[in-house]
Amino acid sequence: MNFDKLTAYLDSLSETYGVPGGDCKITKDHNTVFRHKIGCSDYQRQIPVTEKNLYRFYSATKVITMTAVLQLMEKKKLDLYDEVRKYLPEFTNLRIADHFPVGRFPVKWPDETAQCHFAHTPIRIIDLMSMTAGLSYDTSSQAIINLKVKSHNTASTQEVVAAIAKAPLIYEPGTRWSYSLAHDVLAALIEVISQKKFSQYLKENIFNPLEITDLYFKLDETLKQRLCALYAADFNSGKIGQADPVKADSFTITENYESGGAGLIGTVNAYSDFIDALCNGGIGKNGNQILSEDSIRLFSTNYTTGQLLKDFQKAGKKGYGYGLGVRVLIDQNASKSPLGEFGWDGAAGAYALVDPVNHISIFYVQHIMGFPAVYSEIHPTIRDLAYEAII
Repeated sequence: MNFDKLTAYLDSLSETYGVPGGDCKITKDHNTVFRHKIGCSDYQRQIPVTEKNLYRFYSATKVITMTAVLQLMEKKKLDLYDEVRKYLPEFTNLRIADHFPVGRFPVKWPDETAQCHFAHTPIRIIDLMSMTAGLSYDTSSQAIINLKVKSHNTASTQEVVAAIAKAPLIYEPGTRWSYSLAHDVLAALIEVISQKKFSQYLKENIFNPLEITDLYFKLDETLKQRLCALYAADFNSGKIGQADPVKADSFTITENYESGGAGLIGTVNAYSDFIDALCNGGIGKNGNQILSEDSIRLFSTNYTTGQLLKDFQKAGKKGYGYGLGVRVLIDQNASKSPLGEFGWDGAAGAYALVDPVNHISIFYVQHIMGFPAVYSEIHPTIRDLAYEAII
C-alpha cells in the first residue's frame, strides 16, 4: 500500500481550502493501515493536532444511534415497521402542514399556528431511520422554547422529544425524504424500550463491549482542554473564523438532553474503533460482537427509490442512496469503493466510511461548520485516494 497521494492531499488542505487542522485514520481487517494528522488544534495555530484531541461529531452520531436500534431489533425488542406511537404515544394524531415546499432553501419551518391537516398514515420506526418521517429540523420551535423555560433548561431527552412531536409534519410519512430530528426521536425510543438513559445504553451495549472510552455527550473542564478549536465558514464570503458557541451548541437543546442525531464528542480513535467493528461483520478488534452480519447487510441496503431518491440526491451525495440512517453506494461508477459501502458525516466535517466487503473503515475529521466543499470535494477525494492505495 502506498498512501503518498493521500498524504500529499491532506497536507494541501490548509493551503487549498484553509483547513486549520484535521486527522484521518484508515483500518483494514482491524489493523490501522494509515494515519495522518494535519495542522493545529488551537485558534492561535501553535499546538499540533494529536490523537488525544476531541471533536464534535455532530451527525456522525447518527450511525451509532442506528446501531443501537438494530441491536434492539436483533433482541426482538422492536420491529422496524412498528408504529412509533406504540412506544412514544405523543406521536399520535399527527398534523401535517398544508403548504411546505420540501427542499427549498432557506427553510422556514411551520409552527403550531400553521394551517394543517391530519396525517393519513402513522410514523414507523423505519421512517425515522430513513429520514422519511416528515419531521423538521427545528431545534428552536415554540414548544421547545417553552419547555426550556419551564424546566429551567433541564428537560430530559424524552421530554424534549415530546415537544418535538407538537410541531407539524412537513409531509406525509413515507412519501418524501428530508433531513430531520428523526434520529433524536429514536434516542427517546431507545430509552423507553431499554429503560435506560440513552448514553447509558450506548455505553453498556456499544462502547464497553468495544472498549471505547473517549465518546461523550458532555465534557467536564478537563475534557474541554482536549477539544479541538471549532471554526465556521461565513455563508457569503466563505471566510473561516471562530465558530459562534451558541450555534455550535444548537443541537444540545438542554443540559440533560442527549441528541441521537448530533450529540457525541470524541476522539478519532474512539469513532474509528466503532466503524472498524461495523466493517468486520459487527465484531470489534477485541473479538466482541455488537451487531450480526445480517444487520450489517441491512445497513448496506438502499431504502430510497423514486421521489425519495430524487430528494436525497439533491443533498449532493452523488452515486448514493439513503438507507437506515446512512448513505449507501448504489452506483459503482461514482466511487472507487464497492457497492454497499455506507456511512455518514457531520456538520463540522467528520466523515465515516464503512466497507463491509473489503473490511475497510475510513474516518476523517476537520472542525469547520458551514463548509460545503468538505462534502462535495474533500470527502470523495479522500475516499478515492484511499482506495487507490489499498485495492
